[in-house]
Amino acid sequence: MPDRPDGRLATEQRAVLELIESTRDHVFVTGRAGTGKSTLLQAFLEATDRTVIVCAPTGVAALNVGGQTIHSLFRLPIGLIADQELESPPQLARLLGEVDTIVIDEISMVSADLMDAIDRRLRQSRRRPHEPFGGAQVVLFGDPYQLAPVPGRDEGERAYYADHYRSMWFFDAKVWREADLRIVELQTIHRQQDEAFRAMLSAVRHGEVTPEIGRALNEAGARPAPAEGILTLATTNATVTRINTDALRRLPGAPKTARADIAGEFGGRGGYPADETLELKIGAQVMFLRNDTGGDGTPRWVNGTLGTVERIGKTVWVEVDGENFEVLPAVWEKYRYTYSAATKRVTKDVVAEFTQFPLRLAWAVTIHKSQGSTYDQAIVDLGPRAFAPGQAYVALSRIRSIEGLYLTRGLRPSDVIVDEDVRRFMAEVEPVIGRAVEKAV
Repeated sequence: MPDRPDGRLATEQRAVLELIESTRDHVFVTGRAGTGKSTLLQAFLEATDRTVIVCAPTGVAALNVGGQTIHSLFRLPIGLIADQELESPPQLARLLGEVDTIVIDEISMVSADLMDAIDRRLRQSRRRPHEPFGGAQVVLFGDPYQLAPVPGRDEGERAYYADHYRSMWFFDAKVWREADLRIVELQTIHRQQDEAFRAMLSAVRHGEVTPEIGRALNEAGARPAPAEGILTLATTNATVTRINTDALRRLPGAPKTARADIAGEFGGRGGYPADETLELKIGAQVMFLRNDTGGDGTPRWVNGTLGTVERIGKTVWVEVDGENFEVLPAVWEKYRYTYSAATKRVTKDVVAEFTQFPLRLAWAVTIHKSQGSTYDQAIVDLGPRAFAPGQAYVALSRIRSIEGLYLTRGLRPSDVIVDEDVRRFMAEVEPVIGRAVEKAV
């Protein structure tokens, strides 16, 4: 195996890396929030000498891992695919024919129908109709306890799933009747150090919150929140917009506006990695949207760091923990995989660029957009009720310690929602979880 930059990896992460690289097994890497799934994914991409393509179900998720969306990579129609005939352009067949491993991030958002369409596309393009995924290895990353596939609004689509699948989830796709999926659940939590808080979060994740746990969370969250320098995690865009708009309006002076420079076909606003139009004032609370790549190699901030705008000119100066930093516009690149006949290799080409200051107003952010971030403290606002499975868990697990938790209202049993299909799937695979790690260590 090639030299790899895994000094930052824990023992179990190195073991999973070894499992992926030393076998052709299909592997699903899951784990609680803060166990380092994203770190492991990046380490694999940096280390492997295989031909790998990376994709994700949404534009923003694809940008985050430097890949393509599933639909654009595999040339699949949007919506229910079912048994639609899939044309196979020669260029796509050449590309997919050269691939060793397909990595899919945020796999929990992928439906069973889309999973089967990926399988069908690979069998077709690689001309191996009787082998799952056409003989390619698939490596999946995600946590079904956190993000779910979005059900279609069309009654016909829902009826199709009821007739053809046990559920909408990727793990109920038909391809798994033919293919073995190794399930590995990372166990070591790096985000929270306090064992008692970890246990509380695990109970919320699995829907096993006792009255004692609920009382402990609510007593901690009932403390008065700091007046400044704290972020609210809310369930809806409307709540986030209201909080951010009101807070910006209360600051003196007129806002300064920075408009993104978009080159190429970047897709609609839903796929933008930052605000197309960013309005700031001195004193505005902001969140960084990218890790710092400048300086002497020591990051001055990471994705999710909070700061306060100190000065606005051609660049923006932001104060973070008592230090002022000049922030320059960042470039997000959108990629497309192609096969080069000249080099006989798969290449990753830049097809669009989005340039904007890597900042967002951050008195509030949606729980969904907080995914993957870590905060020292936050106010959790579940509104009238949590309305999606895993929503309360995602919000609470962003916070490093229970001392940093503030609640706008007490947590209720009805807020802790666990999808029954996820519960069933994870219960079925429980004996398998961890074996791959134990074997590889």
